[in-house]
Amino acid sequence: MDWGIVGDILRLTALGGLGVAGVIAVLIWKKNRSTRVTFLRFVIQATALAAIFYVLSYTVSPASGGLPPIMFLYVMVAVFAMTIVLGRVFCGWLCPFGFIMDLESQIRRAAKIRYRIVPDKFNVALHKSRYVILLVFLLLPVVLWFSDPRPIMVSPLMAQLLAGHYRPYSVLLDPLIPFIVPWKGQVIVDQVNLTYPYALSIITYAGTNIGQILAIAFVGTTLAGAFAVRRVWCRFCPTGASLAVVNRFKGFKWAPILHISKDEEKCTKCGVCKRVCPVQVNEVYEQKSGKIITSQCMVCARCVEMCPYEDVLMVKLGSKTLFKSRNWLEPSRNE
Repeated sequence: MDWGIVGDILRLTALGGLGVAGVIAVLIWKKNRSTRVTFLRFVIQATALAAIFYVLSYTVSPASGGLPPIMFLYVMVAVFAMTIVLGRVFCGWLCPFGFIMDLESQIRRAAKIRYRIVPDKFNVALHKSRYVILLVFLLLPVVLWFSDPRPIMVSPLMAQLLAGHYRPYSVLLDPLIPFIVPWKGQVIVDQVNLTYPYALSIITYAGTNIGQILAIAFVGTTLAGAFAVRRVWCRFCPTGASLAVVNRFKGFKWAPILHISKDEEKCTKCGVCKRVCPVQVNEVYEQKSGKIITSQCMVCARCVEMCPYEDVLMVKLGSKTLFKSRNWLEPSRNE
């Protein structure tokens, strides 16, 4: 029996158990209907952060647990394939970088500092720019091959490890990098390795000296930006390029199956859904009944959580309702 694999299963089971326990604790403890889903999301994000750290640890010690090195191409494909079925649920519920920005929003809210609103036209332009940035990264390995046509380009192992000409693809996985990493980070505090999404890529491509300056500037800019503007990086992050846009084509109306739905007859146009959305999605407010068709939505359910009217907004998986808006302005008989 491979005790390393048994140990991995036990660790992942314990981690999943802690996540479930956290969800149950929130459901029991958090009586405020307007923040219950938000706290649930924090628990799931924290659990995902720990799981991602554990998975990334195999890039340092492949022999640990008898598992091979992470095949980064599969991770990238899994993230993008997820958007076909579940929309941008990775962005809203699992992304470590998004988790940090959400924590900043909570700090700002606790300090009673108002966030800034991005003009709608500029916000839409940022959203559309994600696809341009993504296309550049997807085509970059081909451009590199034309400049240096070596057989290594077609190496399956190089593709799986995102090495050689495929290395630019690794930038698309940078939002998955947690602040604490199992390898030597850019900053070490009491033997704890600290890093930041995109910092290593900036240093790698810009060079050590100028790269460190640019990385520090990037860290400061994104942290300050996320404090002032909710989920600022998510508005043009190429990794968050949702494939939900395919639902505009005939035969793909089902994609994604996880989505927000609206009952126009019960909507009073109060505008709460538009004000609370972290990435300023206007379609929930503007669109009439039915499935909300937009690739900006991260399915964070904040609009559903905050809608003060019964059954107006719903989170649906296909035709099954997972969560729906409630009149949280009036306490229920159990509260």
